[in-house]
Amino acid sequence: MSVPNLLRRSAILALMVSSSSRPHPPSFAEAARFWAKLGFVSFGGPAGQIAILHREVVERRHWLDDREFTRALNFCMLLPGPEALQLAIFLGWKMHGIRGGLVAGLGFILPAVVLLFALSYVYVAHGSLSWVSALLYGLKAAVVALVLQALVRIARRALKSSLHVVLAAASFVALEVARVPFPIVLLVAAAVGAYLASHVASNEGAVASATPARGTQTAKVAVVGLALWLLPLLVVVATLGGGSLWAAIYLFFTKAALVTFGGAYAVLGYVTNQLVDNLAWVTADQSVAGLALAETTPGPLIIVLQFMGFMAGWNQPGPLSPFGSALLAGALATWATFLPSFLFILLGAPYVERLTRNARIEGALGAITAAVVGVIATLVLLLAQVVLFPDGWRSAPDWNAVLIALAAWFLLERARWPLGPVLLAAAASGLFLRLLQQ
Repeated sequence: MSVPNLLRRSAILALMVSSSSRPHPPSFAEAARFWAKLGFVSFGGPAGQIAILHREVVERRHWLDDREFTRALNFCMLLPGPEALQLAIFLGWKMHGIRGGLVAGLGFILPAVVLLFALSYVYVAHGSLSWVSALLYGLKAAVVALVLQALVRIARRALKSSLHVVLAAASFVALEVARVPFPIVLLVAAAVGAYLASHVASNEGAVASATPARGTQTAKVAVVGLALWLLPLLVVVATLGGGSLWAAIYLFFTKAALVTFGGAYAVLGYVTNQLVDNLAWVTADQSVAGLALAETTPGPLIIVLQFMGFMAGWNQPGPLSPFGSALLAGALATWATFLPSFLFILLGAPYVERLTRNARIEGALGAITAAVVGVIATLVLLLAQVVLFPDGWRSAPDWNAVLIALAAWFLLERARWPLGPVLLAAAASGLFLRLLQQ
């Protein structure tokens, strides 16, 4: 769910207003109340969410200063996973240690988790109702415009050189034509970027100026994190079997969480390819519906992976009831998706300067961002086929869906409407068109 490194940095830093006041860290209780509220208002995608964090934490409350905020933001952009969530965890850790990071991260995602579980149930239980399907029809058409907009914006800023253009084109061909696995595409791009960066920049500035945490504390966090990851897997294996769908879901979404560079749109392209084409756990139409529902919730857009897990469990319940299977699968997907973000921050936060000043890491990240352009292009192709050409590329397009998508594009790109009103207008348009057809 996400714009590239330079786009996000320039957009967000442009919103920052330098504060002359000295930081005044809050009490833990005061901060906890803020994090609890944040999860209910964190709309607007990663750029909007990070802007909210800066406005509230730096400008209004003066809990941290711009320098600390920017350093945290740079670090989060180096990591796989949802950077807005990771930034919230980092800020909580900066003010109150591990307990602060945990409260900040949980406050950021729990409202979205609960809301999307409710929406997922409405989808599977009532999605066949004419008015529900009509609303989803309009939302899915708007999603095509959203992802296309993200692709264009990312390409404009990520493709800074001929090398980046080549990487983007190569990643598209590798994924769409050669069917190369998504993690391999990213690893190759990262290796190319790191290799070239090592020849044009020095890493002399990569020495950390901050005192690193004690090794024992880092080791404790790593051991606890590993235990938290292993526990659900062991319980599932003991009760449902190592070869069960739920064990496979947990392992798959763990792997997905480790390669989520480029945000939700990039990883959704990979996840959809695997779950729809290779594993046949969900349908292409369900994956598009999931993205449409996730766009309507607060919190990180990558919460869409929870819906994908939910639908995989619903479609293949095995010995469980469909709803029980879906809840378990969705919970496992959510745990596997977000646990790494907490661990990345709590393990890496003490080494922020060492990581953010490393030229090879910066080069690798730039190359990955360029490759992500190709990844998102494959997602645009899939969405266009499912929503705009439901009967195949050689058939006539669904002109109603095309019109809604074009209108959503205009409202977002030209009229500069906020995302919420655009999604409401798209859903209302789908309902209106359905009424006309009756």
